[in-house]
Amino acid sequence: MATLTSSQSSSDEGLRRRGLQLLWVSELWNIGEVGVGLWSGFQAGSVALIAFGLDSVIEVFAGAVAIRSLRREWTDGEKAKAAEKRELRLLRMTFFLLSGYIAIQTFVTLLGWVEEPRESLVGIGLVVATAVSMTILFRAKSTIAKKLGSSVLRKEAVENLVCDLQDLTVLAGLGLNLLFGWWWADPIGALLLIPFLLREGLES
Repeated sequence: MATLTSSQSSSDEGLRRRGLQLLWVSELWNIGEVGVGLWSGFQAGSVALIAFGLDSVIEVFAGAVAIRSLRREWTDGEKAKAAEKRELRLLRMTFFLLSGYIAIQTFVTLLGWVEEPRESLVGIGLVVATAVSMTILFRAKSTIAKKLGSSVLRKEAVENLVCDLQDLTVLAGLGLNLLFGWWWADPIGALLLIPFLLREGLES
């Protein structure tokens, strides 16, 4: 019996390490998204890509909160709980601020007060690569979350799936601009991100 308990404990510890590793992979990917997304967005004047890059900034912060939460889930420290509540309040505010920025920038672009967005192959490549990576991370995190019974890791997996849905709106705007020259599809694609962001803010 003692041997079985020791084996189970060792197995759970290995799963926890893999879960944390997956969260760090997400963090590193999101940091890359910030750099490439904002650079390509400003190069093309793309509201959708800039919004994508700024959302990635929030995801980096959210990932840090998730890592702390996962550790808390295993240690159940009261100080960690209090810190997490403060971080989640700040996280909620950032989602609302980004929604406001997207709304203003979209209407400014549609009214012609700034240069029309140009096509961006780099941006399209980034969004496609992100969609693929988020799907892989969703499956991996879901599997480990189920084995550990981890609510934090399960929520992180769902967030990766939601990111895929967000990516579709950005990709549609960028693709229509590239294929048909419909520059207005770019800011409209960004505008469609707002319901997702508001949902994230309210659920934080």
